[in-house]
Amino acid sequence: MQITRRHRQGVVVSLVAMVDVLMIMLVFFMVTSTYLDLDMIPVAEAAPDGPAQGGVAAVADAATADGPLLIRIGADGRSVFRGVPLEPTALTEMLADARAQDPALEVLVLPSGAADVQALVSAMDAVTRAGVTRVRIIRLEPRP
Repeated sequence: MQITRRHRQGVVVSLVAMVDVLMIMLVFFMVTSTYLDLDMIPVAEAAPDGPAQGGVAAVADAATADGPLLIRIGADGRSVFRGVPLEPTALTEMLADARAQDPALEVLVLPSGAADVQALVSAMDAVTRAGVTRVRIIRLEPRP
């Protein structure tokens, strides 16, 4: 007696469904990811004989590098340039000195998402009092 068995067909796995699942996962991870953490911007520590003791003139000398100047407004409302917190009058003096060295000076103002609007207005007033006309406000953080 001989029993014949049918050959079983292999299970067909549809790749279309796997591609759909992968696309959904990709979109989910892209939407829920955090791409930029502005608190992780490295800042140079002030040297003992650097801008912290040299005052506004030392900061203005450091501001003569090529490219725009970045002024960061922290969550506490203080303006920070290259790791040195500056009051509005000191910021105006520093920018006026930097503008005297480079009339085409460009300033980028980067407010923290937690900073209040008054801190941004104070920084912008300091920039305009210094005579800088090329100013941009950068908004990279979502509103709190």
